Amino acid sequence: MLFDVWAPTARTVTLHLPPAPGIPMTHSPTHRGWWQAEAPAAAGTRYGFALDGGPVLPDPRSRRQPDGPEGLSAVVDHDAYTWRHPWRGLPLPGAVLYELHIGTFTPEGTFAAAAERLGHLARLGVSHIELMPVCPFPGTHGWGYDGVAPWAVHEPYGGPDGLKAFVDAAHGHGIGVVLDVVHNHLGPSGNQLPAFGPYFTDRHQTPWGSAVNLDAPGSDEVRAHLIGSALAFLRDYHLDGLRLDAVHALADTRAEHFLAQLSEAVDTLAAHTGRPLFLIAESDLNDPRTIAPRTVNGHGMHAQWNDDFHHALHTALTGEAHGYYADFARDPLAALAKTLTGAFFHDGTYSSFRGRGHGLPVRRPGGAETPAHRFLAYAQTHDQIGNRALGDRLSASLAPGLLACAAALVLLAPGTPMLFMGEEWGARTPWQFFTDHQDAALAEAVRQGRRREFARHGWDAEEIPDPQDPATRGRSCLDWSEPLREPHARLLEWHRTLSGIRRAHPVLAQLPLGEADVRWADGDDGRWLLLRNGPLYVAVNLAEDRTATVRVPSGHAVSLLAAWEPETREVDGTVRLPPQSAAVLR
Repeated sequence: MLFDVWAPTARTVTLHLPPAPGIPMTHSPTHRGWWQAEAPAAAGTRYGFALDGGPVLPDPRSRRQPDGPEGLSAVVDHDAYTWRHPWRGLPLPGAVLYELHIGTFTPEGTFAAAAERLGHLARLGVSHIELMPVCPFPGTHGWGYDGVAPWAVHEPYGGPDGLKAFVDAAHGHGIGVVLDVVHNHLGPSGNQLPAFGPYFTDRHQTPWGSAVNLDAPGSDEVRAHLIGSALAFLRDYHLDGLRLDAVHALADTRAEHFLAQLSEAVDTLAAHTGRPLFLIAESDLNDPRTIAPRTVNGHGMHAQWNDDFHHALHTALTGEAHGYYADFARDPLAALAKTLTGAFFHDGTYSSFRGRGHGLPVRRPGGAETPAHRFLAYAQTHDQIGNRALGDRLSASLAPGLLACAAALVLLAPGTPMLFMGEEWGARTPWQFFTDHQDAALAEAVRQGRRREFARHGWDAEEIPDPQDPATRGRSCLDWSEPLREPHARLLEWHRTLSGIRRAHPVLAQLPLGEADVRWADGDDGRWLLLRNGPLYVAVNLAEDRTATVRVPSGHAVSLLAAWEPETREVDGTVRLPPQSAAVLR
């Protein structure tokens, strides 16, 4: 078997396959900076590399870390897995996404345990699961965003074969799988990449320190390393797409942006495999170039998260007005209407949170239409829950009727809807920030840093959950007895109804951004909003104690498809909505 590694500044590199003696590696005759050696090995063989006589380190392109991020790597034979379910893939248009964290979706926190719950997601109407990161990180439980081996799979979850079996099982239920990958930084513990080469650069600084090297000397190989890992997950694990974490933190001044290079590589792989593959970016730049085609010098992302929609919906539901919610909270229903029709609220407007103008409009005069499905719509995500002091969900403070309103606006809005696990039944379990750092000093630094962060917002240190306490992760696990009792069962059935309506109207996946129409009242005439999206009308009454009378525009004969409250009535295009309720009409 050929072993190779990029170590451009090393004088010597030795391959170690314990307990055998080390094998000196030689320079590759064709690839500058690469070293190679032949050695007998099979699936499961442990190995590592020593640079200039130093300690044995894991392979930067390790496919498996059976003993954790700092242990030896292990050989993986991807051809050994027998796939049970032929799969042609599922495109993004028409999708209903479901963000899922393997470690807390079930108490067991494994791929195998999560696979046992796939029937629930199929009945819910989910088309794609969006897995939070699964690359190896310190300890057993964590969010996954401090991974250090971007080609491998976290062993406590089930390792490479566990991920394959999960994806295979999901495909058997007709569900695609998208993986959240982190290219903007690596975790603080177990990151050995700097020993091998210029994977990071001081030219740019990020919230995590020196930036991943995308534009300095040596960046050709670093870009190839990240793109190679992305393609490997799509190819070897039969994934349907990738979610790219915080692409605004990718510092890249080269003529071809890293995202465009990655997008081209993924499109090429899709053409080769015959499966639709897609990339979803997380970006807070409100920059239309993120999803613009490469042919017009865009980055070629197939979709992006739209936090502006979340912020507008959140302020409309909760009344919160602190931090980045402030601008949205001044007129939340107007903000929500703007995001439903134009995606970005901040499209060049002044952002008080940033102290400057922010964003650009998606649609410009004379420009090509942008499909609405390129923007994800959601009421809750891991970030928006977990980055709160107590990790409290909307269900901790909102009545079921308001949760029903949120569900209707998300699942039938322009854009691609996404739910966060447990949202479909109004889960009362929090989703808190938790870690399992094995380095005591790092663990204490994370604990104190979390407390200092929220102390600035008026929280007492003792109120903030300890990220290192196993009970913090335990509290964050879903309680699967909840959907069997009220009001959770009713909310679950409501979500199923809404996803069924969306599925019955495939035209929603093809509509351009700006096609929708929104009317609302927020004052003496009540507090309601009416969204027209294609052939559907979604009416929500957010008032706590006042029935809303909502008139569908004249000339449109409508029929009531679904209503949260049975007392809802529609007569000659006028809908009477009880307080805190929603209805869907065609």
